[in-house]
Amino acid sequence: MKDYSPNALSMLTEFFTSDTIEQTARRTGFVRRKSKMTGKVFLALVTFGLWSNAKTTLSQLAAKMRRFGDHQAVSAEAIHQRMNPRAVAFLQDLMEQALAKVQALGHPCHDGVLEYFSQVYLADSTGFGLPASLQHLFPGSGGSASVAGAKIQLVWEYQQSLFAHFALTPLNVPDQKYVDQVVALAQRGCLFIFDLGYFKINAFDWISQAGAYFLSRLNHQTNLYAGDTPGLSPLDLVKILKETPFDIIEKAMFIGEKERVPSRLIAVRLPDEIVNERRRVAKRKAKEKGYTPTEAHLFLLSWNLFITNVPGEVWTPETVIKAYPIRWQIEIFQPHYDSSWVVSLIVA
Repeated sequence: MKDYSPNALSMLTEFFTSDTIEQTARRTGFVRRKSKMTGKVFLALVTFGLWSNAKTTLSQLAAKMRRFGDHQAVSAEAIHQRMNPRAVAFLQDLMEQALAKVQALGHPCHDGVLEYFSQVYLADSTGFGLPASLQHLFPGSGGSASVAGAKIQLVWEYQQSLFAHFALTPLNVPDQKYVDQVVALAQRGCLFIFDLGYFKINAFDWISQAGAYFLSRLNHQTNLYAGDTPGLSPLDLVKILKETPFDIIEKAMFIGEKERVPSRLIAVRLPDEIVNERRRVAKRKAKEKGYTPTEAHLFLLSWNLFITNVPGEVWTPETVIKAYPIRWQIEIFQPHYDSSWVVSLIVA
């Protein structure tokens, strides 16, 4: 079982100054008067609280508080009372500051790549198991996984370094379903960058209809069509890629059997070592789930496939390749928390 020393407080102040933490606590209303539970102590308590794998009790955390320097004893009841909406606001504010600091260390996109867009939304989720007693509130994904679990859904607005959306959902709600909540943010001129977990034709259609833009990896099972409306015909992507001598190609197309969303495909040939590893992983996962991957699927793994509705005069294929890695910025932010406390805070 992991434990953390009083150095947790000093580790926090290497990233945030003590003044920053306490000012945030007062600004969000978490601290209103002098208290044993300062903003810094509470932050250390919930971010370094991995002592018992999401099963830490209030009494155990009260005992841990005494290890943070010379702080006086605080009862379990007092800690429970602090788990309220003001605590949520305090922690979200600090998380926003933390991600902005990380982002400021280096932007993967320069040279005006994103200047065309009013907002740039990066969506990601992270899931975790919970004690079985929370199954009625947060059902797990079933099977051999935890019977209870939750997922944090986060949308980061990259241009201004702000949370655009932050929510806690049951673990059994897939990203592909939740993306409807994400694209509700769509306004003319904004851009969404997604990974495959959020791939949904209806969502891309919604974005397009709003005058907004998307950039995503392509799901290889998507129906693709070529030609001019209404005379569209199915497009054989495998045939196109097998016949091309180029390492980067672009193809105008429509995606979705019913929606027919106008899109651009940008395909990038990958090095053999990456292709071999991709195929090894795909075969292993298929074996675990009891099926055999198709030859077409294995072939397409030799390419990075992107779709976007950003016009060609705004983004060349090379710009698309350069822009997509910005999505990884949201994955840098992997919060370290006692997951039972995240639930306690959000549902307080």
